[in-house]
Amino acid sequence: MRFLNRISQSTPESVELEFTLAGIGNRILAWVIDYHVLIVLYGLFWLLWILFATGLLKYLETLEGDYSSVYLWLLAIGILISFVIESGYFLVFEVVWRGQTVGKRVARIRVIQDDGRPVRLAQAALRSLLRPIDNFCFIGAFFILFGKREKRIGDWAAGTIVIQEERGDRATTLQISDPAKQLATKLPELADLNQLLPDDYAVIREYLQRRGKMSRKARNEKSMELARQLRALIALETIPPDTTSDHFLEAVYLAYQQQAGNGE
Repeated sequence: MRFLNRISQSTPESVELEFTLAGIGNRILAWVIDYHVLIVLYGLFWLLWILFATGLLKYLETLEGDYSSVYLWLLAIGILISFVIESGYFLVFEVVWRGQTVGKRVARIRVIQDDGRPVRLAQAALRSLLRPIDNFCFIGAFFILFGKREKRIGDWAAGTIVIQEERGDRATTLQISDPAKQLATKLPELADLNQLLPDDYAVIREYLQRRGKMSRKARNEKSMELARQLRALIALETIPPDTTSDHFLEAVYLAYQQQAGNGE
């Protein structure tokens, strides 16, 4: 059995990122916590549903007609809503919390796309819908244990992986240089930052977080390539002299964060 298996991913912008896979232990911990939360949600729902169904059935008894099938309909609807609660729980949290649920946040793991980008609605929905299949007879655990990339069926279908969130991955720990801070204040006037999408921001952030783990040559090549692509994207004609590609990426990251109010 492998522990802390690491993989390298190349983004569409040719930035090489390295991740530590979550591992079966962390995923089981997250699973246990999430389903404890779901048990509480199920309990609250069924309590309210039984109260509603009891009141409805008592009311129907006062009316003329055959309403014997209503009980079965209420039971079927309750089961359907329970499925929606489970699927919706994972879907909403993984989209809003950028690949994390309550359990994943405690276990410090996160779902991302295969290319390193944040998970989106389509991927989260597909993972959620296929979860019952993965849970059946622990099929998903079998795939995670014996698969090279530790993917369950939902991950293979959605094109996602589950990684361990390292303590240095938070944006608040990023070191922004003084030249980058100065350039960031000018960028909104010099360039069209509205052309940047959240995915572009995520790629910049991932590079800045992980550049310290790259070799000097790889770091220089990737930062220059990414800087060229971003400069063309935001239609920036010129940059101040003596501005390195890393300074430029830091400035774009900071300017976008300030403009979008996307502090983490």
